[in-house]
Amino acid sequence: MHFLNTLKDYISTVTDFVCGYPLFILLIGGGMCLFVYSKAISLRCMGKALRSLAEKHSGEGQISSFQALMTTISSTVGMGNIAGVAIAIAMGGPGTIFWMWVSALVGMSTKFFEGTLAIMYKGKDNLGEVQGGPMYIMTEGLGKQWKPLAVFFSSFALIGCLCTMQANQLTESIVTVFTLKETVTTKLVIGLTIGSIVSVVILGGISRISKIASKMAPMMVTLYFILVTIIIIMNITKLPGVFAEIVLNAFSMKAGFGAFVGIAIIGARRAMYVNEAGVGTASLMHGASRNNEPTREGLVAMLGPAIDSGFVCTLTAIPIIMADQYHVEGVKGLTIALGSYEALLPGAGQYLLMLIVTIFAFSTMFSYSYYGTKCFGYLFGMQNAKYYNYFYLLMLILACVISLDTAISIMDLAFALMAFATMFTIFRLAPRVKAEMKRTGLY
Repeated sequence: MHFLNTLKDYISTVTDFVCGYPLFILLIGGGMCLFVYSKAISLRCMGKALRSLAEKHSGEGQISSFQALMTTISSTVGMGNIAGVAIAIAMGGPGTIFWMWVSALVGMSTKFFEGTLAIMYKGKDNLGEVQGGPMYIMTEGLGKQWKPLAVFFSSFALIGCLCTMQANQLTESIVTVFTLKETVTTKLVIGLTIGSIVSVVILGGISRISKIASKMAPMMVTLYFILVTIIIIMNITKLPGVFAEIVLNAFSMKAGFGAFVGIAIIGARRAMYVNEAGVGTASLMHGASRNNEPTREGLVAMLGPAIDSGFVCTLTAIPIIMADQYHVEGVKGLTIALGSYEALLPGAGQYLLMLIVTIFAFSTMFSYSYYGTKCFGYLFGMQNAKYYNYFYLLMLILACVISLDTAISIMDLAFALMAFATMFTIFRLAPRVKAEMKRTGLY
C-alpha cells in the first residue's frame, strides 16, 4: 500500500510539472504561432470549412471526411465536456472558461495543420493497407530516421486512449444519481456492464464505429443544447452574470500574477483533453478519410475545436456557474455538474444530465478504441491490433474502481507526451502545409 501511494504521488508530481508551464506554452503558445503563421485561418475560412463538409471526395481511405469529423467529435465531445469543465471551474473559477475559448480558437489552427498533414503523409501498414496518423506523418514527412519518435507517440497513445476518466466518471454519475453504495462490487458490476456495451461496437472495427459515431455526434450535441436552453430560459436573469464572471475572473489579478497564470493554465490544460488539438488523435481519424485534398481535410478538421471546446464547453459552464455550487474540496467533476443541474431543475436535472453523460461517455469510448488499435497495430503489426481491444475493455472495467485523481494524472501525462511529439512534427512540417495552402488559394 505504501508503494502504491508513493507511486501515485510521483505520477501526480510529474504530471503537474509536465502539464503546467511546458504544456501551456506548447499548446497555447504553439497554437498562437500557427494561428499567425496561417494568417488566422480559423477566422478567415470558417465558411469554406463548413462548405467542405458537404463536398464529396475520392481517395484512399476507409471513411468520408464527414464521418472522420463526426467520429473525432464523438471522441472529443465526451466526459471532458462535463466533468472536465466542472473540474476546471472548481480548480480555477469561472475564468478558466475564457481560456478554453482561447484554446478553441488557436486549437482550430492547430487542427487545420493536423488534418492537412494527415492527408499529405499517409503510409502503409505491414499488411499493405493505407493508413494515416502522427506516426506516418513522422516517418513519411520527417523521414524514416524519425521512426523512434513515431514509436514514442504510439506507445503513449496506448495509455492516453484508454478512456479511464470516461469510465470512472460514468460510474460516479450512476452511483450518485441512484444513491448506490460506493463499494468495489458495485463499481465492478457497472464496469462489466460498460465493457459489454462498448465491446458490441468496437469489435466491429472502424466501419461500425464511424457509422454509429456519425449518428450519435449530431444527436447528442442537439439534445445537450436543448437541455441547457431550457435551464437558461428558466434562469434567464442569471445569464448576464455568468458571462461577466467568466471574463472578469479570467483577468483577475486580486490574488496576484501567479493566480492569474494558474487560471489560464488550468483552463488550457482541461481544454486540451476536450479538443485534443496538437495531441495527434485527430490525425489518426482524419488520416482514414478518403479525401485526396489535404487542405480541405484540414478545413474540416478545424471545425472540431469550435464545436467541442467552444460551443459544448460553454453549454456546460453556464448551468454550473449559475448554480454556484463549484466551491468544493478535491476533484469532484461530475458530482459538481449533477448537483448544479439538480439545483436548477429540481427533481429532473440530475437524471437528464446523466442521460447526456451516458451518451457522451460511450461515444468517446467507442472512438478512442480505434485510436489505440491503430497505434498498437503500428507497433506490433495490424494482424495483432485486435488484441488491443481486449486490453482496452479490461482497462475500462478497472477504471471504474480506481480513484479519479490517479486516472486523470495518468491520462494527462500520456496525452502531454503525445502532444510534445505531435507539435514538434507540426512545427517541422508547417512550411510544407503553407506551400499547400498557397497551391489551393488558402494563403
